[in-house]
Amino acid sequence: MKSEIEKAIQLRKENKPEQALIVLAELLKSNPVDPTINYQMAWTCDFMGKESEAVPFYEKAIANGLSGEDRKGAMLGLGSTYRCLGEYQKSLKVFDQAVKEFAEDRSLKVFRALTLYNLGKAEESVSELLVHLLDTTNDQSIKTYEKALRFYSDKLNETWK
Repeated sequence: MKSEIEKAIQLRKENKPEQALIVLAELLKSNPVDPTINYQMAWTCDFMGKESEAVPFYEKAIANGLSGEDRKGAMLGLGSTYRCLGEYQKSLKVFDQAVKEFAEDRSLKVFRALTLYNLGKAEESVSELLVHLLDTTNDQSIKTYEKALRFYSDKLNETWK
């Protein structure tokens, strides 16, 4: 089974997702709740732009004990897919859980900020993105103003007269 999963992953990497889907669908027939197979199926559907089809596979992978880096990837994939489908509350719920589980991972926080924007929370979204930018950039022109930018990051709508 592991070699078949690896084959499907390789096919996707070779831009042959239709063939990967065939391999994964066959594996799912005898292993319908396997979290790894469901995750790879979701990823392949997403890769093909079939977001709606990816959702149940992501959900099943997460619900059936996917762990480690794959769990993090599935949570990012599901949250992002919900966002792309306009299901912003579901997206935020997934990202909130993912950020709890993988607090060190900035990519989850950045994707969460995109969802906040879609929910009309532009100030919170920009604030979070600004902090992540400041924490990760090596750009000296930004670093020169880091203290001021950090100060303003949670005061985006304030004015001083």
